[in-house]
Amino acid sequence: MISAEIYANAALDQIPRLLGNLDRNKFSSTYGSFHRDYWLEKTSDFPDAVRQFAVHALALVYKHDFPNSKYQGNTNLLNWTIAALDYWAKIQHKDGSFDEFYPYERGWVGPTGFTTYACAEAFNLIREEIPPDVQERVERALIKAAFFIGKGESEEDHLGNHHAMACLAVHTVMRVLGRDDLEDIYSKLWDKFLTYYDADEGWCREYDGPDPGYLSAVVSFLGKIYVHDPRPEIFEVISGAVETCSYFVYPDGSYGGILGSRNTIHLYPHGFEIVSSEIKLAQSISAKAISAIAQGNMVPPPAMSDRYLVYRVPEYLQSYLDYRPKSEKLLPLPYEREHNQFFKKAGIASCRTGDQYTISNLAKGGTLKIFNIASNKCLLNDSGAIGILSNGEKFTTQWIDQSFKLSCDSSQWSVEGTAKYLPNPKTFTPFKGLLFRLIMVAVGWSPMLSHFVKGRIRKLIILNDSDVPLNFSRSILFQKSHITIRDTFILNRKSISITNITLGGEYHLRYVPQSRYFQPHELANYSLELSPIELNKLNSERSISVEREIKI
Repeated sequence: MISAEIYANAALDQIPRLLGNLDRNKFSSTYGSFHRDYWLEKTSDFPDAVRQFAVHALALVYKHDFPNSKYQGNTNLLNWTIAALDYWAKIQHKDGSFDEFYPYERGWVGPTGFTTYACAEAFNLIREEIPPDVQERVERALIKAAFFIGKGESEEDHLGNHHAMACLAVHTVMRVLGRDDLEDIYSKLWDKFLTYYDADEGWCREYDGPDPGYLSAVVSFLGKIYVHDPRPEIFEVISGAVETCSYFVYPDGSYGGILGSRNTIHLYPHGFEIVSSEIKLAQSISAKAISAIAQGNMVPPPAMSDRYLVYRVPEYLQSYLDYRPKSEKLLPLPYEREHNQFFKKAGIASCRTGDQYTISNLAKGGTLKIFNIASNKCLLNDSGAIGILSNGEKFTTQWIDQSFKLSCDSSQWSVEGTAKYLPNPKTFTPFKGLLFRLIMVAVGWSPMLSHFVKGRIRKLIILNDSDVPLNFSRSILFQKSHITIRDTFILNRKSISITNITLGGEYHLRYVPQSRYFQPHELANYSLELSPIELNKLNSERSISVEREIKI
């Protein structure tokens, strides 16, 4: 059933959780903080500003009449919303920035841009009911944050969705506070965003390739601008991104996943609702999203951590408010129509023939999903090969590398390349945690040094791309009744051997905080480990090929 109330119900169910995370004691020094780990549980030594994004949800349910809502016009809720805005302003650094993951982070868009947008919108909703002293503090904080964002990123934040949010945050402050002096800053941010957008294929770069989850975020962020500023150039980007997003809406109601550069599985629906009357395909996507949310197949808010729930709740509330009735005859999504599509720059191939829908990120080592349309089931969810060398180091083929050789035609897709070492998943010990905090205290006075540290952290745990002396190839061959996946491995150094190779399954290997949430299809996931006999052959003969058949 397609109903706007599905958005509202999914969001309203989580308002008690947001309020439970909020310090509602007006006598407390942390009154207005949503970071329960900090103000109550004492497991954090600094306030995470991103949690304040939840203030937008409170302002929305206070201002608007949602189905079966008990929050509209509630005085206590209003006071808590004002306190949350004021607390956000109080934890701002002098340069206009905020912290998210650690003290003195001075994050650019995450957290500064995201919370600036949310607080500007919340401020606008309840502006006339905010006391003058709080109003002055919040306005001052919004302006400082906007100018900080306007300086641009300097922390190796190569994320298209962050650049889109930078535009949205500054545009919102400019609109809400009537600041014409931000127009030039906004224009420069927009020009910078466009360097991350591929107009030919309709996707934004997230580190080293497209990511469907964050591409839907771009649709949402730009859609929010487009409502107030309907320029053709904004619409063109949204239209291209909607088209590309449609390929990652799957028959079982899931979205994105291992095919993206950042493995995200969330879909931001608000932008699709905003443009659904102008872009018919957006209407098809939002209709499928509503159905999937109702069935629990599209990462429901309860499955998300506190840090990212704060984004989802207001997103769903806005989707309800801007819901557009759906046509009885929707445009077919890619999995619903015959096609053979290759996004050459992205390295992503998609096809629907007969009862099968197959999509693969060849540039990411051939990560792959195969669906049966008749049953709406995922037949194969394959995140490539993961292995262990005899020295204990781990490697994978699931990595984007521009040097991979790709080919794609109607009967066969293939990729050849070199496996990559997996970044070492770092965890803190008490000593390492103390040392890191001391470093941040020592350098945190300087935005430049703070951003240098953050850039180094990104390189260390996210952007590693060092080669393993193991060549691989993956071929995906299409036959009438089945699909064959052929994986070949060639060891090119005599001094190494391999103790394990696992094919398939859903393994998200890149560090991305907003990922790895559980989805129902994972219960049916399976992977294949090479047998001891096969490993012996690889280590002795230095090569092996493994074939699997997926019946449609």
